[in-house]
Amino acid sequence: MQEVMNLGEMLPLWSGIPFLLMLLSIALFPLILPKFWHHNFEKVSIFLAFLLAIPFITIYKGEGLHEILHVVLADYLPFIILLWALYAVSGGILLKGILRGTPVVNTCILIIGTILASWMGTTGAAMLLIRPLIKANNFRKNKVHVFVFFIFLVANMGGCLTPLGDPPLFMGFLHGVSFFWTLHLLPQLLTGAVILLVIFFVLDSYYYKKENIKPPSEKEKRILLKLEGTHNFIFLAGIIASVLLSGIIDLGKVNTFGVHRPVMDWVRDISLIVIGILSLKTTSGKIYRRNSFSWAPILEVAYLFIGIFVTMVPCLLMLKAGENGAFAPLMKVVKEPYHYFWITGALSSFLDNTPTYLTFFSSALGSLYQGIPEVQAVHLLMTGGNANYLKAISAGAVFFGAVTYIGNAPNFMVRSIAEEHGVNMPGFLAYIIKYSLIYLIPTMIIITLIFY
Repeated sequence: MQEVMNLGEMLPLWSGIPFLLMLLSIALFPLILPKFWHHNFEKVSIFLAFLLAIPFITIYKGEGLHEILHVVLADYLPFIILLWALYAVSGGILLKGILRGTPVVNTCILIIGTILASWMGTTGAAMLLIRPLIKANNFRKNKVHVFVFFIFLVANMGGCLTPLGDPPLFMGFLHGVSFFWTLHLLPQLLTGAVILLVIFFVLDSYYYKKENIKPPSEKEKRILLKLEGTHNFIFLAGIIASVLLSGIIDLGKVNTFGVHRPVMDWVRDISLIVIGILSLKTTSGKIYRRNSFSWAPILEVAYLFIGIFVTMVPCLLMLKAGENGAFAPLMKVVKEPYHYFWITGALSSFLDNTPTYLTFFSSALGSLYQGIPEVQAVHLLMTGGNANYLKAISAGAVFFGAVTYIGNAPNFMVRSIAEEHGVNMPGFLAYIIKYSLIYLIPTMIIITLIFY
């Protein structure tokens, strides 16, 4: 079998067309044919997956099949299992009482979520807090911005301080970046978070006053908040431990249909399924009913992301090929830290941010410390005068995941859960045009000017 890198060098740029069609389907069908999309999105996703897979396997035979199986078994399967486990467990935690979504309360929830994201992962923090946030804002008319900024901060930027926060940082940890090195991103996080929180508070205050909402009554003020299903926090801790241990403990690899995966990855996936089932079995059905829990959001994500993961295979392979692949013109211009910040970020907005991070992480090591063993090179990249390159790559991979719904795993989940509860979330293009370009991208420009 040829090396994987050789396949990336052979692929033409047009092999990314199925992925482009997948993005256009998600962006345009809900606008042009909303009823058709609602009833057939899973068929469209699977069709586009086969549109790529069949000719890909026909032309590249065993190697093509290997790449499809690898993305399904090593990337998609653990992705959806983790998301399912977090969704099931967090759905069993109910906040009782009246939590009113005032600008102060909403801002406090965003701050808490941003802090939690680095220690329990962006997906975990998002799944834990999205339902209380929805409940708190049920009485609000103008509330879409609340959930968009929740995606910006809790589902993405907040995850930059530890390897537990976001998958690309975890991969950096596995490649030798020390666990607490990512705390060096605290100034960038504080800068971006403060800017976005101030904008959010002003925006939320404007809409809150515009709605002329009555202040809470004395009776409402006396109602205490109470959590039910608190045993699920033990299961959440189990999920975090399973993810962390899978990267630390080495039990070798096992061959599954030609795909070599660490044994601990399978142990983690099975553990997550068991944890999810235990949570469902030990949690009262009343809690799920009061949370308006349904499986529709996770099913939507499962169907759409199988299409996304499969169709993006050629794009990821061309990216990994570096200057020897179809993306060579792009790779050759990446020289300075701000280049790495924006290129890593831009690609992470649409592609899987973990391989994007690894590609530019390796590119930086190769260009700055050519011929030096990786262990030594990574140490120099962390501690030497070129540390800003690693900061730029890390921040770009995490921060820019908020630019689109598909930039990071919890984005689409937040959108789906919010829509399930009656929130009229913006479509794929509207989200980018009305929110990312107006609020997020200027924030990234300010971060660039200050730090890179």
